[in-house]
Amino acid sequence: MEKSYSAKSGYLFVFIEVLFLAFAIFGFTRGTVIPAIALVILFIIFAIGFMIVDPNQSAVLVLFGAYKGTVKKNGFFWVNPFLVKKKISLRARNLDSEPIKVNDKIGNPIRIGVVLVWRVQETFKAAFDVNDYEHFVTIQTEAAIRKLAGLYPYDNFEDEEAEITLRSGGEEVNEELEREMAERLAIAGIEVMEARINYLAYAQEIAQAMLKRQQATAIVAARFKIVEGAVSMVEMALDELSSKEIVELDEEKKATMVSNLMVVLCGDKEATPVVNTGSIY
Repeated sequence: MEKSYSAKSGYLFVFIEVLFLAFAIFGFTRGTVIPAIALVILFIIFAIGFMIVDPNQSAVLVLFGAYKGTVKKNGFFWVNPFLVKKKISLRARNLDSEPIKVNDKIGNPIRIGVVLVWRVQETFKAAFDVNDYEHFVTIQTEAAIRKLAGLYPYDNFEDEEAEITLRSGGEEVNEELEREMAERLAIAGIEVMEARINYLAYAQEIAQAMLKRQQATAIVAARFKIVEGAVSMVEMALDELSSKEIVELDEEKKATMVSNLMVVLCGDKEATPVVNTGSIY
């Protein structure tokens, strides 16, 4: 478990180092070589204990395999020279994952990529519970993407009962991704600040077929609206002609008029009018 280490001020030991050096030089000049050599050795050993901790950086300290604590306070410090110092950044980092090919809930091959914003929260876990916490983040992100894709369909073309899909799920899908990432990375002391899908598409082998399917669905929906509107317009036209007694139409004439109006209103091209100068019969 992470614990704080109280490091000593580095400036005080700079002064001590100056004293060591001064007395060593004085010893060499006076002929006391052995004490002077001892002071030089102490000078070198003490110099190893200096360290600088930048803002949003930390130093994990280990003495002969035993964890002694973490220095998170920024500044110039001196610690036991025999401590091994491992620097770990506490800054927020971005991971823009390469899109990977996975299968969605109903088995369609898709490509999906995410953006992850993360930072180290517990230095002890990041340093000792995993081998390489940065590589761990990359691998677990891919695993979370694969699990997320298996929970939802890409869209609801084949699964019409699906209320949430990868394409339209929005915040709900991203929240599920963030929760999954947080659970996986907690073992390494990583805090997930944000996780979002930034790339989503069908895999290349079915992309064209799915595009045609989407286009066909859009055309059918548009045609439905056109027919619905055309029927309303024909009904209104017949009601207006009848209520204003402009012309008397029997059932056969109504059927002919309805047929002509539907052709005009629902056709893909502009209608070409034909002027009948005689009887319609």
